[in-house]
Amino acid sequence: MVGMEFWKELPKPFFALAPMEAVTDVAFRHVVAKAGRPDVYFTEFTNTASYASEKGRWNAEQRLVFKPSEQPIVAQIWGSVPENFAITAAGCAEMGYRAVDLNMGCPEKNVVKTGGGSGLILDPERAGKIIAATKTAGLPVSVKTRLGFTRTEEWRDWLTFVLRQDVVNLTIHLRTRKEMSVPAAHHELIPEIVKLRDEIAPQTTLCVNGDVRDRAHGMEIVRENPGVDGLMIGRGVFRDVFCFSDGVQATKESLLELLELHLDEFDKMVDGDESRARRFDPLKRFFKIYVRDFPNAAEMRAELMECKTTTEARAVLGARVW
Repeated sequence: MVGMEFWKELPKPFFALAPMEAVTDVAFRHVVAKAGRPDVYFTEFTNTASYASEKGRWNAEQRLVFKPSEQPIVAQIWGSVPENFAITAAGCAEMGYRAVDLNMGCPEKNVVKTGGGSGLILDPERAGKIIAATKTAGLPVSVKTRLGFTRTEEWRDWLTFVLRQDVVNLTIHLRTRKEMSVPAAHHELIPEIVKLRDEIAPQTTLCVNGDVRDRAHGMEIVRENPGVDGLMIGRGVFRDVFCFSDGVQATKESLLELLELHLDEFDKMVDGDESRARRFDPLKRFFKIYVRDFPNAAEMRAELMECKTTTEARAVLGARVW
């Protein structure tokens, strides 16, 4: 399998930072690395239609910016037109990516209605053409998907199809599109999914996603399911930014230090780009990660939410002893 060495080089089990829209940009990935480095990063989502167009190329490329220190990192791309995937994957190769991942699991309505994300679960023929087109760039191709679109029982037919496409890695969010982020992820299906993988594509590494809390919890999952090769953590990083570390406990000082780092990295990311510098509001979604579980945290967080620039946020952090 072409490019399998990328995945074989990872430790077993490996721990991955999940691709999350407007979350896992280069700034936040550096914060996570400081708190506890995952074994492999995934970027936020990049729209192949935008990348393949002259008008949208620059903005799409900004989502794919990474630093050499972040290797190994996988570019996650989405869309519904096979030709656009081929173009985007070729661009990823030129940028220095060693692997590309196909988003076939995003549940957002605006993505699904275009035929992308989890909408591809309903169109296996198109999904197969997308995988084949992406492979033409020469990079190892993996897929991140869900158990099904509406019913949990769809998992066997859908995952059988994906595994037969000879992808190098399959990451499964253990919920359907309909379930979104509730109820609890279907960890009870892991043994059957491992068995299916072993029967159809034993060379494909298998990564599970959904309600994986931290490294210790991931190791428990692997002990119970030794056929699992990797664990992906998404929302867990919002509950504990140290989730990839080996038992590090957060303190007020360490959390605020990470917030300051995030502000610094955000400034580097928008340096010279006034349009992005004005978009401070997206940073506010991260404040709950750092400002929590210590005296007066709620008051500090409320003041930070009123800020409009990183300078104002730093002033709040240094204004008084919290």
